[in-house]
Amino acid sequence: MSFDPGNRVIVALDVADTAAATALAARVGAGAGWVKIGLELFVAEGPAVVRALRAAGRRVMLDLKLHDIPETVARAMTQAAALGAELVTVHAGGGRAMLEAAVRACAGTPARVLAVTVLTSMDDDDLAAIGATGPVAALVARRAALAAAAGCHGVVASPHEVAVLRAAAPTGFLLVTPGVRPAGAAAGDQKRVATPGAARQAGADLVVVGRPIRDAADPAVAATAIAAEVAAAGPA
Repeated sequence: MSFDPGNRVIVALDVADTAAATALAARVGAGAGWVKIGLELFVAEGPAVVRALRAAGRRVMLDLKLHDIPETVARAMTQAAALGAELVTVHAGGGRAMLEAAVRACAGTPARVLAVTVLTSMDDDDLAAIGATGPVAALVARRAALAAAAGCHGVVASPHEVAVLRAAAPTGFLLVTPGVRPAGAAAGDQKRVATPGAARQAGADLVVVGRPIRDAADPAVAATAIAAEVAAAGPA
């Protein structure tokens, strides 16, 4: 099944409820090709917010980072696919059997499984603190290879690792990049960041942007500028 990335910008709807989410999505308009529903919004509103945004014609990335035993993740993935989410995240740390179960669960649907490698809020010291074998770039590469071997459609990784992953990734493997900030924007709690253009030049297929769009005076203008920077940085 072919994949159309749209304008390659995913706006993170990091807001408290469906009303705020649909309002922000409407303000962004065509500036972003996708919306991302994360934990705050999904815990508050559940599947209804996905249905509302799909009904409004939005392409949805459901970012739940599913991480559980294979049977539980498979059943959750089945439900996510039924909601119409085109991208659904699982955590690569769940292991190959879990990743394969997620992929099997969405077979025959438009949903694609993205494995989260290492959170962009983490660095080498954070990995050491939890007993994970680093450095970050090496762990990201190992988890990306595991995800590809398990049949996942792509991974989520920071801009710092994308170039290496792109060189090793199979054809059509999606690289979705959070930790993206326009030049001059505050990094916040993100430790591995880059500009939209740099992320695309490194090989990102889609970039996730939250606060720089959400908190902008005009979210549509902010998103459109980011989309233009991404488009200028690489081939269509």
